[in-house]
Amino acid sequence: MKPLAAAALGALSLISASCSRDYRWHTMQGVIWNTSYSIKYQSVNSLDDSIVATFSRVEMSLSPFLPGSRISQINRNETDQTDTLIDFIFQTSQTVNNLSGGAFDPTLSPLINLWGFGYDKTDSQALPTDSAIYSALAHVGIADCNISEGLISKKTPETTFNFSAITKGYACDLISDMLSRNGVTNSMVEIGGEITIRGHNDRGRLWRIMLEAPAEHFDSKRTGMATIELTGCAVASSGNYRNYHETGNRRYGHTISATTGRPIQTGILSASIIAPNCAIADALATATMAMPVTDAIEMLEQLEGVKAVITTSDSIYSVGEICNILSL
Repeated sequence: MKPLAAAALGALSLISASCSRDYRWHTMQGVIWNTSYSIKYQSVNSLDDSIVATFSRVEMSLSPFLPGSRISQINRNETDQTDTLIDFIFQTSQTVNNLSGGAFDPTLSPLINLWGFGYDKTDSQALPTDSAIYSALAHVGIADCNISEGLISKKTPETTFNFSAITKGYACDLISDMLSRNGVTNSMVEIGGEITIRGHNDRGRLWRIMLEAPAEHFDSKRTGMATIELTGCAVASSGNYRNYHETGNRRYGHTISATTGRPIQTGILSASIIAPNCAIADALATATMAMPVTDAIEMLEQLEGVKAVITTSDSIYSVGEICNILSL
């Protein structure tokens, strides 16, 4: 046998072996950070351990609920050293803060805590006093904070960070990136309704994503407002209809104004954002909820690759051309 022919036969054998490898669909589901998650991916080997490791990495860096996390240590002024996750999420937060005119601000954490929605919950039935609100507002402002050479500087020593409005989306991206590094081309990563999708589903089609319709009560049955088909992007949604307090005859949503320090009612019931990555989609969804609908639409229309469905009590607004809408 000639050497060239032998080489060709060897290459053919390698291709045949590669084609015979068992690319199976794997599903991993559970509860993390007080919410559910569902991950589907096509791979020869299970990557569940790497998914768990990514969850742990995110938690140890960004969880304000975990006393030993890096962000908790920064909040307590025990260190000013950041890490790569904090660096990225801080920069993204400042970008969205600027785009939204300050509506999105992760330094709102003391006010979020005051209103009973944060990691240091107060009695949600007792409304914060004006003096407590004004005192907390003095320490709010991510635009007045900075990271340089891995060191963070705060607006005041009492300034604290809660990146929960962007962390789930960022975790979706990190897990999706990890899967891609391990040869996965078809995957769906969903954490608490935030989703990063790549490739196709187990039927060889685009991924089908349901946009949830706003509901009046937290325990209302989840119903779909629209079902869309898409891939190679991320989807994040936000709404006050599933995270609120009722005191007396009033309902207080979890979206807090960075200007007044109080829950804000903009007329927007929900916002679903489609963007290139889930971190930016998650942040934009939260920012949209804190803005008048006309301002939110103006902000979103200037962003390349970003689309949205915004629901108010009497209208549904669409930003950008959303293709493959199966129902609306």
